[in-house]
Amino acid sequence: MTPTFFTDYNLGKRFPARLAEAGIDVEPHIQHFRQDCPDEDWLAEIGRRGWVALTHDRRIRYKPNELATVMQHRVALLVVIGDAPFPELADAFVATLPRVLSFIEGQRPPYIAKVYRPSATEAAANNKAPGRIELWHPRDSRDGR
Repeated sequence: MTPTFFTDYNLGKRFPARLAEAGIDVEPHIQHFRQDCPDEDWLAEIGRRGWVALTHDRRIRYKPNELATVMQHRVALLVVIGDAPFPELADAFVATLPRVLSFIEGQRPPYIAKVYRPSATEAAANNKAPGRIELWHPRDSRDGR
């Protein structure tokens, strides 16, 4: 079963629109919450709904209240990494979707993972090149990360 992706307000309107155009089941923040809704509130609700949250907030892991909410409400949270216009980030996410889905199938929430765009070299060689996804939290203490 393909997951429903929820896009944080900080990903704007064009990011979820591009995902929807690609046939991805996506729920934009603005359709469910006020713009100023505290992150802890929407994170808790997304965890209850079993959706996969997408954000562009790289600092979320370092905010104790938000990290605690992710863990308590068993949220699957993906942080979209990259300084690029949102449509470009969305296109990279779509190209990376098979890797994202494989990752999600192999993980049990709660977790935070980072989704990267392909390198400039990879993108220059193939404009549909996938990026990568890496677990960010919790880190496995056995591998020293």
